[in-house]
Order: sequence, then structure tokens, then C-alpha cells
Amino acid sequence: MHTGGQQQRRQHRGYQEAGFGQRTVFGARLSQSVLVTQVILAVNVLVFLVTVLQAGSLNDNDLSSAFQHGALYGDATLGHGEWWRVLTNGFLHYGPIHIAVNMFSLWMMGRSLEQVTGRGRYLALYFVSMLGASAAVLLFGNPSGYPGTVGASGALFGLMGAYAVTVLKLRLNPTGLLITLALNAFITFGIPGISIWAHAGGLVTGALVTVALLYAPEVGQVRWQAIGIGIITVAIIGLIVYRGAQFSPETCQFVQFPFGRYYVCA
Repeated sequence: MHTGGQQQRRQHRGYQEAGFGQRTVFGARLSQSVLVTQVILAVNVLVFLVTVLQAGSLNDNDLSSAFQHGALYGDATLGHGEWWRVLTNGFLHYGPIHIAVNMFSLWMMGRSLEQVTGRGRYLALYFVSMLGASAAVLLFGNPSGYPGTVGASGALFGLMGAYAVTVLKLRLNPTGLLITLALNAFITFGIPGISIWAHAGGLVTGALVTVALLYAPEVGQVRWQAIGIGIITVAIIGLIVYRGAQFSPETCQFVQFPFGRYYVCA
């Protein structure tokens, strides 16, 4: 019996050292994988390169057809039923500086969050935050087409909201969080052309999703987490549909201007 007990303890130690059975506070298995972050980053870069090639310009890539079809124009989305824009805008960027800053932020924040939340929860956090950012723009922003909202920053602010809730829940050192929030507040309010509503919507949505993940009951944790995220997602979609019902139908088409060809609704 004594020898069998020692063998079981050795097996258990080996089991833990291999990473099996260990769970994070989110209920995910411990992992060093950051595959989802890498794939999202690669897709953003690929889409940016496509828009550059289509536009024939590194800085004026917004002239590309992919950009025009994917950017979040309120009137095209709400008045013309082009609902895909609530997600496609999160993979488009204005010029090299825009994508460089966002991809650096994604790499810095996304890696640690993916490891602690797990792939499935991380994907839900990222895309529901992106949806929440778009919803805030459609609900509170200017519905006219220009300049159009694009960028991964709405989802990135969702990751920041997740970071904030995690720090508060686990009572971690808030210094890094405060510095990050202060820096991004300066960027949001200090640089012209930044979508304040997208950042605010992403931040709030990411925080809500993380509350649903972290405060789910331990018994049936995965089920309760899925229910919480589902409720948040349905609520956001409901708000977008409600906003769309307030819009009259519009006709949208490409129009050639002296400075380029743009998608215009009227």
C-alpha cells in the first residue's frame, strides 16, 4: 500500500507538471499557447496588405474596395442592411502607423490574456468586445458615412477592460493597469480622429464579459460562463437592431470624387 501510494503521488506530480488538471481562475487549462493572438494578428496584417495593394498606396489604403466594403459606416450598416460591417471594421486600419500601434498592443495584452482565459473564452472576449465597440458607434456616434470607423482598438479596449476586472478581482498590483489606462485615455481624447465611442464601447463590453467569466459559479462554470456571454451578445445585437429600426432605407453606391472613389449612401 505504501509503495502504491508513493507511485500515485509521483504520477500525480507528473500529471501536474505536464499541465494536465491545472486550471486558471477563468477555469481554463494552463497553457503557453498564444495561437489565437497570432492568428488574429496575422489576419489583420494580411487584410491591411490587401487594402494597400488594391489602393496602390500605403497611406491612402482607405481607397481600396475591401476597405470601403468593410468599414463601419453607420448609414450603410443601419440604412442599407450591411450588418457585416460591425465585425469587418475591426480588421481594417488607416495606414501603417495605425496598424503598427494596434498590433503591438494586441501582442502585449493578448498573449497573457489568452494564456489565462483559454482559447475559447479569449475568442469570445475579443469578438464580443469588437461587437460592443461597433454597437456604441452606431448608437451614439454620427451615422453619416465619413470618415468611417475602423481598427482593432475597440476589441483591444475590451482586453483592457478584462485586464481591469481581473486586477480588481484578484487584488493585483494596479500600477500597470493605471499606466495603461492613462496612456490610452490620452490617445483617445488627445489625438484627432480617434473613435471615442468605439473605445468606450469595447472597454465596457470587455469588462462585462470578464465579469461573466470570473464570477460564474464553480459548479457548472463553463455553462454559466456561456450563458453570461450569450446574454451580453444578444443584448448588444438587440440594441443594434433597435437602432437600425429607426433608420429609413438608403441607397448606397460607389461615387468617383477628385480625391478618390468612395462608397456613398443617400
